[in-house]
Amino acid sequence: MGSEPAFSSDHKGDSLRLTLTGAWTIEGSAVLESAAGALVAASAGAREVVIDLGRVERVDTAGAWLIQRSRNAIEQANAKISYDAVRPELDLLLTEAQFRAYDAPKAQPSSLLINILVDIGATMSGVARNMLVGVAFLGEVMASLFKGLVNPTRFRGTSIVFHIETFAFRGLPIIALINFLVGCIVAQQSIFQLQKFGAATFAVDLIGILVLRELAVLLTSIMVAGRSGSAITAELGSMKMREEVDALRVMGLDPINVLVMPRILALLISLPLLTFLSDLAAIFGGLLVAWGYGGISPEVFLARLQSAIALNTFLVGLIKAPFMALVIGMIAAMEGLAVQGSAESLGRQVTSSVVKSIFMVIVVDGLFAMFFATIRY
Repeated sequence: MGSEPAFSSDHKGDSLRLTLTGAWTIEGSAVLESAAGALVAASAGAREVVIDLGRVERVDTAGAWLIQRSRNAIEQANAKISYDAVRPELDLLLTEAQFRAYDAPKAQPSSLLINILVDIGATMSGVARNMLVGVAFLGEVMASLFKGLVNPTRFRGTSIVFHIETFAFRGLPIIALINFLVGCIVAQQSIFQLQKFGAATFAVDLIGILVLRELAVLLTSIMVAGRSGSAITAELGSMKMREEVDALRVMGLDPINVLVMPRILALLISLPLLTFLSDLAAIFGGLLVAWGYGGISPEVFLARLQSAIALNTFLVGLIKAPFMALVIGMIAAMEGLAVQGSAESLGRQVTSSVVKSIFMVIVVDGLFAMFFATIRY
């Protein structure tokens, strides 16, 4: 470590020679800043300034930048400035650490109304672009599925079974528990409200119809979107970041067939199975609460349930499940393959995947509700 940065000045008329000494490095940052400021102050009134660097012991990037900043300030005072006794390595460092002053960009005048309209337009443009990309991706998936139907050896059975285990078997406990608790809550609130009218037994009708037609498949789809959809996006996104997807293409393999199709097919199989088990869990939770809270025995509950629902009530929920699974799988795969090369991009796409999947699940459920109401099913 050298001595502190310093300088001496030698005036000859309007000319000034500044001789720098010591170590102009970041170790003495406070002294370094003061010395650089003193250079500018010492050159006040001079018309020609020469900075002698021959006696400088050491210079790092911070010191070179401050020297260049001082030179820039002296030049702005209309003084002619030059360096003397500059070693080659120091000349290179001074060149690379050139001080540059940037003017702050001027704020463009804008209107709040115009900004709102611009944001709305950008949002609608993004929605249209996402829909176009989604339709194109659906076409690729359908083409891969058709090729698999023509040539069944293209289906990767081991991968499909593995993903069914991951999505359905390992996700069953938490999904069944949530639907069980929701069934309990619906039963308790239904009985509590209907008791005021002496119609507590009608809570069984409400539980059966609401669970089988709407709640079970909706809650299950949301849980699958949050649990399995995010996992698909993270897996494909990590492979995209590590260029494994590009490696598959180089080897002549189709990433849609190898990575996307097994996951989508596993979801198409898993979600209806989970919906069926969720129906059982929710109704069982409603039965227990109706028995313990409403005094409705299991025999009466089951008899009332049998008269309240029909086969179509059960099938409505199962019909929705594959469509919701397709939506979840496609969105998760699209967002995963859209990941760029950073961890920030991966986190952003996983978040987008979950949000879009849950939103589209609710939209699909609403469309089916209107459709079944129209055909009176």
